[in-house]
Amino acid sequence: MKAFIPTGDPAEPVVLADVPEPTPRPNEALVKVEAFSVNRGETFKLEKPASGDRPGKDIAGLVVQSAADGSGPSGVTRVVGHPMEGGWAEYAAVPTDALAELPDTVSVLQGAALPLAGLTALRLLRAAGPVLGRRILLTGASGGVGHFVTELAAAAGAQVTAVTRNVDRGARLTELGATEIVQNVTAAQGPYDIVLESTGGETLSLALARLARRGTLIWFGQASRTPATLDFFDFFSGPESAVVRHFHYLDADSRLDDDLAALVRLTAEGRLHPEIGRVTDWADTATALTDLRDRRIRGKAVLTLS
Repeated sequence: MKAFIPTGDPAEPVVLADVPEPTPRPNEALVKVEAFSVNRGETFKLEKPASGDRPGKDIAGLVVQSAADGSGPSGVTRVVGHPMEGGWAEYAAVPTDALAELPDTVSVLQGAALPLAGLTALRLLRAAGPVLGRRILLTGASGGVGHFVTELAAAAGAQVTAVTRNVDRGARLTELGATEIVQNVTAAQGPYDIVLESTGGETLSLALARLARRGTLIWFGQASRTPATLDFFDFFSGPESAVVRHFHYLDADSRLDDDLAALVRLTAEGRLHPEIGRVTDWADTATALTDLRDRRIRGKAVLTLS
């Protein structure tokens, strides 16, 4: 089968190659991939790939071989999947606990845009606790996670201040329910009950300063790729006794398949809207990766297999 493999070359991060079709484990279904999406974090990993790396975590397509242990979807079923690797290919072996069925009302493009960003947003808000009536500051809001967080948090009754330098993205976040858009975290007034921080570097300390006493900052990314520096005494000037919590979307009590199914249901009901910035044939994957890395794509880049 055809699959993308990393090159380690920034100018052409992946190349299309002939590789063996995967042999599913007993708890895995074989999925014929119809669309996959890429995440900016995946572009970082492609800079220094390890031997044998096979990228691809967000896919949608058809189950063509059910799991041998009888778990998961059976027969030819439309699904969205979140394998840990190997999704940028014609076929992927996916654990059945990382699959959810797609109804006809949700396209494969929407499905492929859901997994990593949607799971992160859903689990991030669960980690934040009840948000009804609470003020939330969200940094790095123009990405896929930011759109999902904004829409889900606003629907749950939160007042969301979204930080994005992009005016068009800010307008869209307002449509999704953001109460306020600021182009820099220094323009955010506060205090905020919850800060959801994905940028790192100086932004983290600036966002922390806008947190209310005994508030919570959840650190779920470092898109700036710059370490943050915190000063113990800064907490006394506002966010006294605040909690700074590290977050990893895979460290959760819920199952991937259940959460994927919840995201699919919300999308089917018109309550969640995956943001797709570009749809193109998978032959253009290398170009899409470099554009995403260089921030020329806003929203998800979804590649279709034709």
